Amino acid sequence: MAVLPARVLFGAAYYHEYTPTYGGTQPDDQLKTDLDLMADAHFTVIRVGESVWSTWEPENGRFDLDWLQPVLDGAHERGISVILGTPTYAVPPWLARQYPEITGERRTGERIGWGARQEVDITHPAFRFHAERVIRKIAERYHDHPAVIGWQVDNEPGLHLLHNRGVFERFVDHLRHKYRDVETLNREWGLVYWSHRLSTWADLWTPDGNEQPQYDVAWREFQARQVTEFIGWQADIVREYARPEQFVTTCISYTRNGVEDDELSDRLDIASGNPYYDMQDGLLLPDPTPDEHQQIWKTTGVWSMYQTADWMFSSRQEPFLVTETNANSIGFPWDNRPGFDGQWRQAAWAHVARGARMIEYWQWQTLRFGAETYWGGVLAHSGRPGRTYAEIARLGAEFEKAGPLVAGLEPDADITMVYSTPSKWLMQKYPPLATADGDPDPASYHRIFDPFYRGAFDAGRQVRIVHARQLHDPDGDREGMAPAEAARRHPVLVVPALYLAHDTTVDWLAAYAHAGGHLVLGPRTAYADHEARARLEPAPGGLAGAAGVTYDEFSNLPAGITVTATPGGPLDLPADATATHWADGLTVHDAEALAHYDHPHFGRWPAITTRRHGEGHITCVGTAPGRGLARALADWLVPAARSGWQDLPASVTATTGTASDGRRVHVIHNWSWQPARVAAPVELTDVLDGTPVPAGTALELGAWDVKVLVAASSDGARV
Repeated sequence: MAVLPARVLFGAAYYHEYTPTYGGTQPDDQLKTDLDLMADAHFTVIRVGESVWSTWEPENGRFDLDWLQPVLDGAHERGISVILGTPTYAVPPWLARQYPEITGERRTGERIGWGARQEVDITHPAFRFHAERVIRKIAERYHDHPAVIGWQVDNEPGLHLLHNRGVFERFVDHLRHKYRDVETLNREWGLVYWSHRLSTWADLWTPDGNEQPQYDVAWREFQARQVTEFIGWQADIVREYARPEQFVTTCISYTRNGVEDDELSDRLDIASGNPYYDMQDGLLLPDPTPDEHQQIWKTTGVWSMYQTADWMFSSRQEPFLVTETNANSIGFPWDNRPGFDGQWRQAAWAHVARGARMIEYWQWQTLRFGAETYWGGVLAHSGRPGRTYAEIARLGAEFEKAGPLVAGLEPDADITMVYSTPSKWLMQKYPPLATADGDPDPASYHRIFDPFYRGAFDAGRQVRIVHARQLHDPDGDREGMAPAEAARRHPVLVVPALYLAHDTTVDWLAAYAHAGGHLVLGPRTAYADHEARARLEPAPGGLAGAAGVTYDEFSNLPAGITVTATPGGPLDLPADATATHWADGLTVHDAEALAHYDHPHFGRWPAITTRRHGEGHITCVGTAPGRGLARALADWLVPAARSGWQDLPASVTATTGTASDGRRVHVIHNWSWQPARVAAPVELTDVLDGTPVPAGTALELGAWDVKVLVAASSDGARV
């Protein structure tokens, strides 16, 4: 059984094969210098080998496997562990030249050009043959090296949706297996529309010009399944060689087109991800980031960095590894923003507080060549330690001092949010929202989901993200959770934009509320079934009776609308409470209206309603809440944060969790240039300097500062 060290792993991706030579310096001398610097910075892990297939196998069938031995030996001598990667995401030129048929197609017949990475059809037998051969050679050569603690298969999979003919034919076979005959497919997909009825499976068109939502749902699901199968296939090969204690993972870029992270991570021993984030003012609180800022492969804003960490935890509902993150400036030559002093500590401790068991920077030294020449490493182009190295070395010393206490924290949650990758996929092609210039907004899913998360964050409430299928899997492939158990573990369940919802999932949500949970429905939830067919019953489909409201009219909002609380009601709203993007015309039948739109037309409908259902409640939020409304909603849903910290300055966050030994850990950040002071809610001890902190003590936080504290006694077992 794979076992991780009882500490937070700390290090960087290291590519000695890229090492420059300056002034007669030999690569072996540089290796010793690099590893000594890593040891001085308290590194405990490096990742190697995953980017250089053409170094492992310079020509077809000619392997060079010995070049990595000095790196592993040197790391082991210094007590540094190694994660060894399989190089299958970066195909060597000889393979592309000799087997041009393995080239991926981004549209039918349109081949992806070579010269970047991941240009290949990962399902093609010729690619699989060569990939398996190099994986086996590497695994056989190094599986028993004592430095190797784990394996990373591939790297950031799922970049392209593959339209190759073989992929499409397997898609047709998949549909044939699932639906059995074309008449069933015609009925389930509604192909009578626009004369799309099939008379034979050969009639199915390729996806390039498709406009049918039901087709798109099946196609995106199938694409993700190819990625999951590919990563699982590699993992199974590596496990034939790996020692029992070695783990197998892959690093996920969570916004990749072909990734369904919960399904993918089921094939691995631990989830791993690559959170990149804007530093400098991108980590400032109060947050100056406009609400409309789009989060893509990197995030902007502290709340969004926390959301990414919670997303990584959600993959397996377990602690995770950070396999890549900012060492210095990230991205492109025109966007150079290395962190302010202290921001490396802040980001790393934030990730650990939300469950990270490893912080690994990309990469050790900034490259002097290639597409990422200005993607900054721990060392600059000069190869000399500078400010970044000093900041990271300080952090390494802190992780060493904190020891096993903070490894694998179970993060607290005041509010649980339900995530739906299939609903996100559908909204990318058929967005319910528009951009500011009126174009369809492919980020619509997150435009609805994110305001609820950000509001909870702004209110000082911690969030757990769960995938819909982790609660209830209508296909029965995973066990799921009984509604009563979910109500106990997740007393507030916020479900925005769950557009694709199987009938049994809708029934589960109602049962959750009936068992005592507080179910919060957001826009678009349960409007369609699992095939993206709009439900015939009044919306919110299958939940209208339990919620006490229906709607059959909805509208986009080109501008925000002020929302006011019902006089004498329980919801207290600030003056800046607004509805954005969307308004459901909620008609109350048997519910309490909590807030209304201040508008001559939309004012006829409530913006928020609530109703008791069994032992719990169902609250309907008919809009994407603006920041003031979202924060007030979170305050009402959870009147007191579990962290226990109160009256925090606007620049301060409190993140709490439970250590493996049951002790309570508190991580307090000041995301600002201005010093801050906060009062300890309970008796604590500073983990990093051993100072006792009696309850009520005023803690001083400097600019961009972090305090890591442990409670004097446990307040209960982990849940």
